[in-house]
Amino acid sequence: MPVQWFPGHMNSTKKAIIERVKAIDVVIEMLDARLPGSSGNPLLAELTRGKPALKVLNKQDLADPQRTALWIEHFNAQSATHAVALDGRAGAPVHRVVDACRELAPLRGGMVKPLRVLICGIPNVGKSTVINSLAGRVAAKTGDEPGITKLEQKIVIANDFYLYDTPGMLWPRIVVEQSGYHLAASGAVGRNAFDDEEVALELLSSLHRDYPGQVEQRYRLDAAVARTDDERLAAIGRQRGAVLPGGRISLQKAAEIVLHDFRSGSLGRITLETPQDWQRWQAEAAVKEAERAAKRETKTKGGSRSRSPAPTSAEGQ
Repeated sequence: MPVQWFPGHMNSTKKAIIERVKAIDVVIEMLDARLPGSSGNPLLAELTRGKPALKVLNKQDLADPQRTALWIEHFNAQSATHAVALDGRAGAPVHRVVDACRELAPLRGGMVKPLRVLICGIPNVGKSTVINSLAGRVAAKTGDEPGITKLEQKIVIANDFYLYDTPGMLWPRIVVEQSGYHLAASGAVGRNAFDDEEVALELLSSLHRDYPGQVEQRYRLDAAVARTDDERLAAIGRQRGAVLPGGRISLQKAAEIVLHDFRSGSLGRITLETPQDWQRWQAEAAVKEAERAAKRETKTKGGSRSRSPAPTSAEGQ
């Protein structure tokens, strides 16, 4: 599914990161623990290359703990990278973030050399909630819709710890197809950028494969009845009263119910991808991108030949 959502303020964020990263000691990237691979921003990785990185898997209380452990191991195996998982709503555990940043930059600290940290992440990943927990006050606006933070902010966490907050940012083109679905399902993408029904169907397919019976239990569906994803969505709509005049099921309303229940954790603790899944999807996307590039090149060469100059009168004779 081609999900692309890159409002104008995100381009401004990109420019701000380019300038700010020159004087930054550590980069915190907030990830959604339910989709750690898909919520990692490849554009951010490019802009902050060479800087120590702390991967924070937020919303761990909504994620599958076994899969979270796999992701923590995956990130910790990378050079100059630490990873922690946390529930952004919890108070004391959030301060593990400060400790991890100090470990990544042991030569920084004290009033002479304060630790300068840039915190980034996709929209609606819970970044502002974590910042407020770290600061011990309301230092950043929070909300359920992506794109709440619009401007960079400097927040003093301690006398020698400066945190620079940036607006949530996606990247201009999502090439891993599964990422588009997962980002939309999580609420990281504006609602006008995707079709609820299509995303809900893909989500139901993933849950049926990885968490069999969980959907049936949540919506009290007969697990003995074999259903397609479309039939499952319709059955959910019927159970939840999403019925239109004439007895027709509102699949739009049913899709909204499924997406809301996933985002709120009502479907249970779910992680939509493993490190192995993510690596495989990236490899498949790279092959498709190479094929697409080859087709473009062939088309460009063909167009160039068709537009070759017409022969002069002497050449035509």
